[in-house]
Amino acid sequence: MPASKSSRWMIVGLLAAGLVVALMGGLHFGAKALKGRVELALGPEAEVGEIRLGFSAVEVVKLRLKAPAGWPAPDTLRAERIRIAPDVLALLSGKVGISSIVVEGAYVSALRAADGKLRVVPSLLEKEGEKKEAGKGPAVSIGAIELKDGVLEFYNAAIRKPPHRIRIEQLQAKVTDLQLPGLAAKSDLHLEGILKGVRHDGKIRVDGWMTFANKDSDIRSTLQGIDLVAFQPYLIKASEGGVKKGTLDLDAHTTVKAGHLRGPGTLTLSGVELESGGTFMGLPRAAVTSYLSKQGKISIKFVLDGKVDDPNFRLNENFSTRIAASLGDSLGLSLEGLAKGAGSLGQKSVEAGGGAAEGVGKAVKGLFK
Repeated sequence: MPASKSSRWMIVGLLAAGLVVALMGGLHFGAKALKGRVELALGPEAEVGEIRLGFSAVEVVKLRLKAPAGWPAPDTLRAERIRIAPDVLALLSGKVGISSIVVEGAYVSALRAADGKLRVVPSLLEKEGEKKEAGKGPAVSIGAIELKDGVLEFYNAAIRKPPHRIRIEQLQAKVTDLQLPGLAAKSDLHLEGILKGVRHDGKIRVDGWMTFANKDSDIRSTLQGIDLVAFQPYLIKASEGGVKKGTLDLDAHTTVKAGHLRGPGTLTLSGVELESGGTFMGLPRAAVTSYLSKQGKISIKFVLDGKVDDPNFRLNENFSTRIAASLGDSLGLSLEGLAKGAGSLGQKSVEAGGGAAEGVGKAVKGLFK
């Protein structure tokens, strides 16, 4: 009997050792297969310091993708190191699987063109040949893509020329469960970082999920302590003057279902000091300054509403009216009174208020579209 037990344990040990060897061999085989795919995907436009084949992963070191002509930044993507690990279980089942992609020390520049189109890493994502073959390629599963200590520069040409820049540093982001090419799986999203300002920095955080194929999503977005000076092109027209200082806070919960977006939220402006003359968000600056000297802040409740697939998607007139009404109520000014006119304000103030309120709507919508 003792000999029999010893034999059993030896068999178990050999099986375990064999499983470990098979697993390690699978990892190495998967990493080797991934290396060729990475080289092919990056293409001739990329500058790469080195592509290393590790025992269980592929590492891309010192990656740089130069920007195309007319891009507002020299590069669309840089990364100190990208680690790509294969999914052994997927390989054993004959599928193409990636367990994780971890990007360290990344820099990404994104551009919203004057027509509203968002462009990110065009050399990889805007290849015409790949678009035509997108539905014919092999299925690829990616467990997670993670950015660590990255930088994002977002250029918006839809609100200003040259494009207005917003920079996010210390960026930590993660997207899970990506199934290519269909992208039909529900992916969890997380993003947080420091939004740089002229006078002070603020924080940004995004949490939720999205199904990229049909754009269904449920996302909570929070901005805290944002420098209003750096953010003012989203809120006021150039003709209205400017802001000397101030802080913006925003909390919004947006959902998209069957192509319809809805997102209630609150926008709060505090510690605002305005330049002299003109209007602020369509309202008399004197009234805004007087209110702020007493209350210290203005809170505006809003609701985003519209069809995301409509190329002419805009916040409806009811939303613009609610924004203007909320500002007017905070300042003790009724829309009816503004419409009838008071001294030199009259009808021009109402028209400016509606236009500026619509501008606020566009700005907030642009954060989540």
